[in-house]
Amino acid sequence: MLMKVTDANLVTVFDPRGVVESANTPIAARPKKLDGLRLAILDNSKWNANKVLRASTAALEKSIKFAKVNYYVKGSFSKDAEPELIAEIAANNDLVLTAIGDCGSCCSCCIRDSVALEKLGIPSAAIITTEFEKETVLTRTAIGMEGLIPVVIDHPVSSITPAEVEARAAMVASRAPKVWLGK
Repeated sequence: MLMKVTDANLVTVFDPRGVVESANTPIAARPKKLDGLRLAILDNSKWNANKVLRASTAALEKSIKFAKVNYYVKGSFSKDAEPELIAEIAANNDLVLTAIGDCGSCCSCCIRDSVALEKLGIPSAAIITTEFEKETVLTRTAIGMEGLIPVVIDHPVSSITPAEVEARAAMVASRAPKVWLGK
């Protein structure tokens, strides 16, 4: 904590935490229905993200008839998606499912990718784990999209069995449509 004493013996205390100032940007308009829409799957290349995303897609397709499912993979889970990749996804899809946020940098990057797509009008569901739900709130607040609700699944993801992958996918299948529809 920094302090300053003035000539009048007044003490000024400076708060080292600072202040986060951001304008709250609304999320993209939500569709009325999901059938017939094009779904983008954005894999952040984290261990087991592909397995969870593919299993989640299969589970979602049991109740939703997507027009098309397009797969994309980021080069690094600890970096935001390249602007060109975000633009390509936005141009060719109506919805996004991205994963996985189960650690520090990958969680914030998943949310930042979703925010970038939401700003381009694409409803996005970012899959994060229970251990990083609070970090997600901070990230959404700091970058100004508090209305972006993630799809929260059980932690961990990187070391789970095939049965646990299926259980996580069932969580995604029940929660992602609510995020996309704004319910």
